[in-house]
Amino acid sequence: MSTFALTIDGQRIEVEPGTMILDAAAQVGVKIPTLCYLKDIGHDVGACRICTVEVEGEKELKTACNTPAAAGMVVRTNTPAIREARKVTMELILTNHPMECPICVRNGLCELQDLAATFGIREVRFPRTQPVYPVDDSSVAIIRDPNKCILCRRCVTVCQQVQSVSAIEFKKVDGEAVVAPVLRAPLAETNCVNCGQCILVCPVGAIYERDETARVWAALADPQKHVVVQTAPATHVSIGDMFGMPTGTDITGKMVAALRRFGFDAVFDTNFTADLTIMEEGSELLERINNGGVLPQITSCSPGWIKYVEHFYPELLPHLSTCKSPQQMLGALAKTYYAKKKGIDPADVFVVSIMPCTAKKFEAARPEMNDSGHQDVDVVLTSRELGRMIKEAGLDFANLPDEDYDEPMGIGSGAGQIFGATGGVMEAALRTAYELVTGRTLDRIDFEDIRGLKGIKEAAVPVDGLDVKVLVSHGLSNAEILMNKLRAGELKDYHFIEIMCCPGGCIGGGGQPIKTGTLDRERRIAGTYSRDKALQLRKSHENPQVKKLYEEYLEKPLGHRSHELLHTTYVARGWRPRVE
Repeated sequence: MSTFALTIDGQRIEVEPGTMILDAAAQVGVKIPTLCYLKDIGHDVGACRICTVEVEGEKELKTACNTPAAAGMVVRTNTPAIREARKVTMELILTNHPMECPICVRNGLCELQDLAATFGIREVRFPRTQPVYPVDDSSVAIIRDPNKCILCRRCVTVCQQVQSVSAIEFKKVDGEAVVAPVLRAPLAETNCVNCGQCILVCPVGAIYERDETARVWAALADPQKHVVVQTAPATHVSIGDMFGMPTGTDITGKMVAALRRFGFDAVFDTNFTADLTIMEEGSELLERINNGGVLPQITSCSPGWIKYVEHFYPELLPHLSTCKSPQQMLGALAKTYYAKKKGIDPADVFVVSIMPCTAKKFEAARPEMNDSGHQDVDVVLTSRELGRMIKEAGLDFANLPDEDYDEPMGIGSGAGQIFGATGGVMEAALRTAYELVTGRTLDRIDFEDIRGLKGIKEAAVPVDGLDVKVLVSHGLSNAEILMNKLRAGELKDYHFIEIMCCPGGCIGGGGQPIKTGTLDRERRIAGTYSRDKALQLRKSHENPQVKKLYEEYLEKPLGHRSHELLHTTYVARGWRPRVE
């Protein structure tokens, strides 16, 4: 491709057509500050005006994020006028931003805070111009504080373009620019799927997860409670981010050690019930194939995806597997199977989940999730909440010893581990389905075709004379493509579809450490498959504790007790918010 030359701060550079000034500057070692820009998503509306630069011959300053470089262009990024313009812009933003940094959930992780320090802002010379808005805490998962919103519109872009939900929008109300739920309804009364991708891209503390760490500390201090905890596959390769460890580092043993030091009575591995999910979901798929059931079958372990299809494609609900997610399976078993083995009253068992996901908070609160006779999972903490608890407890996380999970739900296979990455559920299912159906050992258990960050992936696997055709997608905009095809009857030849709500799968979930970008997702995926490969046990159906569970309690996949505890139903929801 042909290139052209321009000059940035006296340095000549060759770039390709379509390159923005911001990216051109980065190539010569100049970092132009940004606040609203999102490279991975293509959000370059220039709303914040922080990235302004001088272009020779132009009367007005230009925003570097969305101004294309041009041949012969002369750009200056560090003149007195630019520095003053950026400082004034920053002051104007801070004018309407609450100065409560020490008590903000994003203190130390706030891009606005960082830029204010970078620009040397020591005072704000302008009075507040916006009214004080009420905090929207209607959702069980996500809290929205419009007073901290800086109108960067990142959340709107990710909600509309990446997730195809459009639960929030940017508009003017009575002459005032606002970012708010559609029709200004409470967030809980919209079609929000609680995925939390808006939290990951918000540069400040305007959107954040509902913090339930106090409930967990209280339960741990209650002598009447038997408190157990489970950790999701994606947390194994992400918690270390919050403690200066390389992204994708396997911190499983240290996480177990930290939780045990908190005082949990048992520390379980959600990988165990990921393996159990494969047994139930795989059996369900085979039953559908053999008995004329609804095909293709679609995975049901991603609660944001489940709420999405309930809102937008309720007529396609029969395609969903009836299996609960691994989180909910373990919760139900903790208050039945485990409680019985330990001789504990299920009412005294308090189940905590450590998840990479804000939507898991909503899932745990669903009225359907009480098959143990109680709410199966009492509290869901995100990866970020666990990180804060570890710091609050004063633990030197990076130097903790590696410890093992507890029985009887502490062994998980590599197949369970890869649930955290897009394509992992499908790969785990194929490893088991092939061997259970054919009775033969797979020569190669790594299904490379369905790995990686490509939006939609497909494969065909020969199983006992039948080519099992599968599809994998992640991010709800990709799910929308598949659902529209399914609605139009274009996917009749496929047997199984994996859909993950969040980009990259659970490793990119809305509860993961700030920041989470494309490179972080790639490194966590690499860490996930490295852990899978390092484990001796790599197939769900070979998990000895899962086998024991069936022998002692469940009897068989899809059996009566399995249906009672491990399967669920769904709700057809409207998509329009209810407004008084």
